[in-house]
Amino acid sequence: MINLAGRDILHGWGKYLFTGIGLGLLIGVTLTMAGVYRGMVDDARAMIDNAGADLWVVQQDTLGPYAEPSSVHDDVARDLLGRRGVMAAGNVTYLTMQATTQGNGSNNEVRIMLVGYEPGKPGEPAYLVAGRPLARAHYEAVADVKTGFAVGEKVRIRRHDYTVVGLTQRMVSSSGDPMLFIPLKDAQEVQFLKDNDALLNERARTASNPAFNRPGVPGLLEAVQASQSSSRFVNAVLLRLTPGADEQQVAGEIRRWKHLQAYTKAQMEEILVSRLIATSAKQIFMFLVILAIVSAAIVAFIIYTMTLNKIREIAVLKLIGATNRTIGGMILQQALGLGLIGFVVGKLAATLWAPLFPKYVLLLPGDAITGFFLVMLMCALASTFAIRAALRVDPANAIGG
Repeated sequence: MINLAGRDILHGWGKYLFTGIGLGLLIGVTLTMAGVYRGMVDDARAMIDNAGADLWVVQQDTLGPYAEPSSVHDDVARDLLGRRGVMAAGNVTYLTMQATTQGNGSNNEVRIMLVGYEPGKPGEPAYLVAGRPLARAHYEAVADVKTGFAVGEKVRIRRHDYTVVGLTQRMVSSSGDPMLFIPLKDAQEVQFLKDNDALLNERARTASNPAFNRPGVPGLLEAVQASQSSSRFVNAVLLRLTPGADEQQVAGEIRRWKHLQAYTKAQMEEILVSRLIATSAKQIFMFLVILAIVSAAIVAFIIYTMTLNKIREIAVLKLIGATNRTIGGMILQQALGLGLIGFVVGKLAATLWAPLFPKYVLLLPGDAITGFFLVMLMCALASTFAIRAALRVDPANAIGG
């Protein structure tokens, strides 16, 4: 028997093809939204993996340093190094801010996560793709390639200019902001210290306070003022454990004796994925549901319209003995063909425009396979309205006009 669905599609192939392309663009948006969520999760996991740490020690009763603010004294790292199972400890600071570069006579601002770290300790960039690591104690930086900075370029951060000496890759925050690494002391100054005018005002207030400016206690005022112009705080201490060490046991001892909060790698990943980006995940899921409903409605409307335009032809088929199964199969094949065209177009579109997005879009083969079967199921369900309308056609319509 001839393929009735194929013959009918060829009869109006232009409308059918453009409908499939339109559906494909919707499917492409759906796949891209799923890729955005996958990219957010992958960014969070990459940030954790690239830190090179087994434990994150932060302020007590906080989810820091990524999900909540956290302040810890930087001398805690030396204390933790003496604990059993700890091989290396590194102080780090994290601050999301705007960095300014000067080029072509104009200032260009880039949203970054500023990371302060100690070279050779946990928290440093995992690897470099160009340039060299930090070699000076001040005013050098290593940037992620996503910042757009080049080796040798000057970057303005607060009051100082930093020279980019190296480039790294896939070092971004959980929100997708590229990281810029600078020496820890510089990062502490950027994050915790006040500007010059604020420091002058603070020193004047301190000098006018009789509690600090005592004639009989020489050196007290100078000591207080010196503490105001230096910072001894960091956001977290990253620990690398010795091989075979029990991370849960080490973390428990730190919580008990140091009155700090310690998170393992798995716990930090849970904080980032299940809490920090949970709201974004729910929002993306709602978009996916809406797009699926819209796509199903389009398929149902198009197939239903095509069926109503063929009432007389369907009546003729019934008159010459075509069964309901044959007619229903013809309409189902048309719907599945529309879904197949839409999926191919959508997958191609998502692959082409994913690199253009400012945030990382991760398109997984597993999501594509799942999406294909969901599209086919959606089209099959959407065709039921047209099939029901076709089965109600009276064969007498073929001769009654």
